[in-house]
Amino acid sequence: MPKTLPAIVETSLQQALVDLVDLALQGKQAHWNLHGPRFRSVHLQLDEIIAEVRAGSDEVAERLVAVGGTPDGRAAAVAEGSGLPQLDGGPLADDKVIRMFEERLQGAADRMKERLDELDETDPLSADLLIGIARGLEKQAWMLRASTSD
Repeated sequence: MPKTLPAIVETSLQQALVDLVDLALQGKQAHWNLHGPRFRSVHLQLDEIIAEVRAGSDEVAERLVAVGGTPDGRAAAVAEGSGLPQLDGGPLADDKVIRMFEERLQGAADRMKERLDELDETDPLSADLLIGIARGLEKQAWMLRASTSD
């Protein structure tokens, strides 16, 4: 008989998954529509962020399967479950993209950290995975903040 997956594990991993998938999609949208004097550096930085976020989403989805869950990264699940604000369509100024992605990266990391204590009690390996991903998101957010003079 299969072991029942604790709700905290499934909820924490699925929430992280949809946030990461949405973050990667929004990153590509911004990457394609970016303009401004810092175009090249922000364009390249978005590529780095997207690669890290996609790798994290794959790790989270595989962990969810490994512990008996079923990851859902379909467009409808991402649209319904993501905690990220929607990204505007059309051209995006580089300074606006820097601010928006700093906030989105930090927000996604903060949502992962909200349940860590409870998750750690039930599944320390999943908690450790989310800690590592959140740490990477916070680092990327810091790098964006550091690129502005504000």
